[in-house]
Amino acid sequence: MTELHDLTALEQGRAIAFGEVSALELTEHYLARSEALNDDVGAFVRLLPEVARRQAQAADEAVRTGGVPPDSPLFGVVCPVKDLDIIAGVPTSFGNRDISVTVDTDANVVAAMRAGGLVFTGKTATPEFGLPCYTEPDGRPAARTPWDLSRSASGSSGGAAAAVATGLAPLAQGSDGGGSVRLPAAVCGLVGIKPSRGRVSTGPYDYSVGDLTVMGPLARTVRDAAALLDVMAAPAVVGDPFQAMPSDGTFLAAADRPVPRLRIGFYTEPVVGVTAPSAPVLAAIDSTVELLVELGHDVVRIEPPLGHDAVPLFETLWAGMAGSQSFPPELVAGFTPLTRYLRGRADGLTAGDLASAVAAIRQVARAAMITADAFDVVLSPTAADLPFPVGALRDDADPAADFEAQKQWASYTAVYNVTGQPSINLPLNWTPSGLPVGVQFAGRRDCETLLITLCAQLEEARPWLARRPSLW
Repeated sequence: MTELHDLTALEQGRAIAFGEVSALELTEHYLARSEALNDDVGAFVRLLPEVARRQAQAADEAVRTGGVPPDSPLFGVVCPVKDLDIIAGVPTSFGNRDISVTVDTDANVVAAMRAGGLVFTGKTATPEFGLPCYTEPDGRPAARTPWDLSRSASGSSGGAAAAVATGLAPLAQGSDGGGSVRLPAAVCGLVGIKPSRGRVSTGPYDYSVGDLTVMGPLARTVRDAAALLDVMAAPAVVGDPFQAMPSDGTFLAAADRPVPRLRIGFYTEPVVGVTAPSAPVLAAIDSTVELLVELGHDVVRIEPPLGHDAVPLFETLWAGMAGSQSFPPELVAGFTPLTRYLRGRADGLTAGDLASAVAAIRQVARAAMITADAFDVVLSPTAADLPFPVGALRDDADPAADFEAQKQWASYTAVYNVTGQPSINLPLNWTPSGLPVGVQFAGRRDCETLLITLCAQLEEARPWLARRPSLW
């Protein structure tokens, strides 16, 4: 028997639009599942039943009265918000056990999602300030991949990925400053899109040092992710320092376009770390290359677009991001050792150090994009290894070692935060034991549509939607 959560987000949107199911019924279904299963996967730090029911009732009224905006295929569909991003009137803790901030204005991306008729069932778990690639917030359950509950859902959008992969939401909003959408997607068997810099507004509250962070969708299918990106990428907001070039049509429409013969480069050498990818990751790349060739594309091995000389620049910006806000000393004393370590590194930086790092990394990014411009798309691993056990990377006794371990596992994603290019994780490959092994595709700046067209072709050739974890 088909359950509501078996439907894709677009199928749910159609069912709402045609009166086959109400937004409120769908919302109650997901709230009940979240109550029952959240302790197992650590997806939510806060459920918002009253907020969600009000939104769902408003969506149902709009459907009843013909007030649904045109071209709103996700109207009334559930989509939780990451606990780094602000919903007006709802506490935000930024992954910290002692912080609770409530303001009366949505973050711009949340406002766009609200305008698109999405329903916010909760705030999804994130590590403290979104800094590490694991989601193990103090005082709360760790976010786990439902494919193996001993393993992490990664981070920093780990709660969002755990929610979608477990069927607690059909979609989720995430943010990505060094891989924080794509890495959780990789270990949870999802599609995760990091859009081009400036595609989705990151205002009005904060911008990351070096403008590394963007907002992006997590979903079970390429078409669902593309539809959510259409909602998130609302018209540019006044004051945004970056604005991507307009796309040629909607992202959802791009998933249905014919695919031209593409020139695709691929690499497997680590970029941020030095640890070689594991055998399952190399096998996933080999298998993906074979599939691309079968589909008629030209595939060529290339060198990584960034060299190791760029890593210290990225680390400087990451430390600057950790230290960019002032807090009372008594609050800082309760931060995780990793946060305090990174803030300590920031304390040793001058304004000139940060300005020099930003200028230098822009030059590195320019060179990387010029080098890769001969290719329509570039393929690489998303992570260097399979999902890691909960607690395996976190090292409170030695936060420097913790940070180094993260660099070795999450070696491939930060490249495209530096360049601002779009990139997507696809769950094309799985181990014999049933663990997902993500691969990453990157495109030219502002060219999400071509990436989505290719990824939709790959999904059709090697579909994964029928795979479901035991908690499903």
